[in-house]
Amino acid sequence: MKLRRAPVAASAVLACVALATPLRAADKPVELGTEVTVDVVGVAKGGADHRARVLSNVDLTAALDLEALAGWSGARAFVYVLDNHGLRPNDAAGKLEGVNNIEVPKAGTRLFEAWVEQDLGRGASLRVGLYDLNSEFYATDSSAVLMAPPFGIGSEFAATGRNGPSIFPCSALAARLYVPVGDDDAFARLAVLGAKAQTLGDPGGIDLQFGDGLLFVGEVGEAKGSTRLTLGGWGYSRGSLNAYLIGPDGEPVRKPSFGAYAMFEQDLLARDDRKLTAFVRAGLSNKDAAPFRGALQAGVLLAPALVGRPDSLFSVGFHESWTSRSFRAAGRAEGMIPANEQGIEVTYADKILPWLALQPDVQWVRHPGGDERAPAGVILSLRTMASF
Repeated sequence: MKLRRAPVAASAVLACVALATPLRAADKPVELGTEVTVDVVGVAKGGADHRARVLSNVDLTAALDLEALAGWSGARAFVYVLDNHGLRPNDAAGKLEGVNNIEVPKAGTRLFEAWVEQDLGRGASLRVGLYDLNSEFYATDSSAVLMAPPFGIGSEFAATGRNGPSIFPCSALAARLYVPVGDDDAFARLAVLGAKAQTLGDPGGIDLQFGDGLLFVGEVGEAKGSTRLTLGGWGYSRGSLNAYLIGPDGEPVRKPSFGAYAMFEQDLLARDDRKLTAFVRAGLSNKDAAPFRGALQAGVLLAPALVGRPDSLFSVGFHESWTSRSFRAAGRAEGMIPANEQGIEVTYADKILPWLALQPDVQWVRHPGGDERAPAGVILSLRTMASF
């Protein structure tokens, strides 16, 4: 079972901890993968209504060894098609950050990733094409099983750009450079992406004009024993549209958009048969970012969760988003008392068959929608994942 990383519905196909499956087997020039996820989600307390909503996500992936297939030394390719349908549980929950990481604003089928990667020697590589930023940047394996989108990518970054910053479900053309540093497990990672995330399956197709400018992202990190630390930063060349600042023409105003983040993971228990990992992630953006100026996530992952169940996972996470100055001003103008949105999630995942996994999930949300007077909500979910 693959664990999905999610921003306001973010994604990943990377393998993680006990339930993971490799993208590409070393002895196969072509590795195909299919994963079907079906979620049933309902707001049990608070929210606009309490009816259950069903939504689905289908991942179709192909990893190709171009050296074996075409004699292209040190090259590989990856193609990833997404299909998303169903209802939107956040219509009832009313969260700024969303409650489910496979929920999309518009149902449909999209070419999510299509890139070629070239080895550059000494562990360095260059990747070019349609690229999911969150597959490598601003991602922690220990938070990946949680369903709330903030645990995939920080909300202060996820909410930027016209359609988000090349994350689930819309990607953009990009070039990514990865370079290992020194003899330790340290690295530097840089990427340049189109600022307008728009791909095949979206209206207008892939954005080739770069009218919104470019997005620059960088990370440095190091792993020492049981500790992993990553620092990152990002910025748009043209700035982002701020829906909470309206100009004289009635259109959103473009404001500079940039930020930085840090991620820390620590193995509290690390045995051959069991691991308990804690994570803390935090990010800040400039004061005119909308609707967030910062966010924090923290939690733990136990794998396996139960003795005798090697594929079981248990995770608890806390998240808080700090609403921006422009969001608060717009809220006060409409009679709202602005507040920071907070949430706690508890989840358990386990395989019941070699190809089938179930994941019950509970979320509690305080100040949904960034409104101090909004009643706290409780969201119940059941995720079913089938891998082929």
